[in-house]
Amino acid sequence: MSGPAASRDARPLQGLRVLVPRGGPWGEDVADRLRGLGAEPLVVPLVAFAPPEDAVPLDAALDRLRRGAYDWLVVTSATTVDALVERGVTVPRATPTAAVDAPHGRGATLPPSTRVAAVGAATRAACERAGIVVDLVPEADHSAIGLAAALPDDAGHVLLPQSDLADPGLARALRSRGADVDAVVAYRTVPVTADPAVRAAVRRGDVGAVLVTSGSVARQVAAQLGPLPATTLVACLGPRTATDAAAAGLHVDVIAPDRTLPALLTALATHRP
Repeated sequence: MSGPAASRDARPLQGLRVLVPRGGPWGEDVADRLRGLGAEPLVVPLVAFAPPEDAVPLDAALDRLRRGAYDWLVVTSATTVDALVERGVTVPRATPTAAVDAPHGRGATLPPSTRVAAVGAATRAACERAGIVVDLVPEADHSAIGLAAALPDDAGHVLLPQSDLADPGLARALRSRGADVDAVVAYRTVPVTADPAVRAAVRRGDVGAVLVTSGSVARQVAAQLGPLPATTLVACLGPRTATDAAAAGLHVDVIAPDRTLPALLTALATHRP
């Protein structure tokens, strides 16, 4: 096959301007992938991440972690991994030297007795980049509830570091199955104000699609960029994000079947007329 049809098959998002709502390495990766599909990425961070206002509970939990107090470390996002790395969780469990020599409350080496569960492939990859060996990923349901169901009954003492905006459902589900859960704030999600020129471009219909990657992003899209033109596609990273987007007042057009970037971009490419 040759000509326009072949070009469209190879670059299915050709000419589509896509708003990427997060910056940093993640945003750069998404932008590169979009360019490879023919799209024009517009990286506009709408949320950023900051340390917890009170880091004492997190640092105390990490002190317990390095001393072997937890049976499981449960990680629900790549951002959580970044937050743990920032607090010193960088040493692979395969080389647990100096685990008890780190300063009190600052830094943690995963001891061999602590297993790690990640919510999905992207979170697993983030863990592995940080040198954290992952023992469990849900086979199908890459959501908080799917992760809770995948862990064994009575999982023991579980450390659950999360965003300050995290749904308490995962902690409740784990406790209902007999786990002793320490849920601590690992980072805060804070809004970032978009440039007025970007808001104007979106409202004119100059942006063909907006990626929505979390409930916090959905709320910022609605608050800062809404109401979106009917021609602007809203593409959501997984069913839970789609539910949050609808609750924020967005009309959802595309839902990735799971919380992975390839699934999101494939869904967007498939949906595009």
